[in-house]
Amino acid sequence: MGYTAAVLTISDKGAAGERVDTSGPALCDILKEDGWDVVYTTIIPDDMEQIKAELLKCSDEKQVNLVLTTGGTGFSPRDITPEATMAVVERPTPGIPEMMRAESMKITSHGCLSRAAAGIRKRTLIINLPGSKKASTENLNAVLKPVHHGIEMLLSEGSANCAENMK
Repeated sequence: MGYTAAVLTISDKGAAGERVDTSGPALCDILKEDGWDVVYTTIIPDDMEQIKAELLKCSDEKQVNLVLTTGGTGFSPRDITPEATMAVVERPTPGIPEMMRAESMKITSHGCLSRAAAGIRKRTLIINLPGSKKASTENLNAVLKPVHHGIEMLLSEGSANCAENMK
């Protein structure tokens, strides 16, 4: 496949060294097992400007194909990852978080509380995932197959032969 990925953990406590990040490494493991080249990881606090700066670094400078964020998608006043994401994306991709929420609600009714967002900036797909290891890995696994096809279309110069790839 040869696609690149970055995983950004958004956590005040994680960034301060007060909590061990388990979701970021678990997402990296899933991506690597699926053939992705994880080229960048970081842990940053729930800060609008820092989140936006990291998303811009990954898309504009590093030109990563896929950026996953974990954390900051709930109802806490500090949970601003979706707002930071939507401030930098050029084209929203609402079907991705819709599918993640639908799959989450099969497991727990709390899945409806996710405010995750997703979108495209240049040739980078950005997807917000929940902060917990369990929820983030379940959400990623729910959309990983269609994300492959989306990245293929994003990187193509025209048609990605959608009808052919649906077989």
